[in-house]
Amino acid sequence: MKCKREQLFGSWFRQEVDQQGIEHSEYANFTEDGSFEFTFISAQQGHVLEQSVEYGAWGLVGDVHFTITESELIDEEYYDADLTHEDNYHVYKVLQLNVHFFEYQHIVSKEIYLLKRTMTTTSYSNTSQLC
Repeated sequence: MKCKREQLFGSWFRQEVDQQGIEHSEYANFTEDGSFEFTFISAQQGHVLEQSVEYGAWGLVGDVHFTITESELIDEEYYDADLTHEDNYHVYKVLQLNVHFFEYQHIVSKEIYLLKRTMTTTSYSNTSQLC
């Protein structure tokens, strides 16, 4: 499978509810220059319990997607990421990538994620191009 990195440009979203009823949301923005911004929000009954933002670099080669977290914003405090810590590096196998969905699997944990494109427009509009 050969994916084009342009297919990821733009904004994506996923949401799930855990067994305790906590709603976990992720907002992901992938830019053309290879940078990303991920916002993570945990909420219960409309009250935000935790919110953090990660900034970093991303790439897509064939069906391999990777991210490198370079900094974080937690409780309005900005932190540089410890680039010697392995938790700031992630590699995924792309399972599906089209204009509507981005599904990928972490190569270590095997956890599968499914992001949906937000209603914002993308510069990559070739709807027939699937990965």
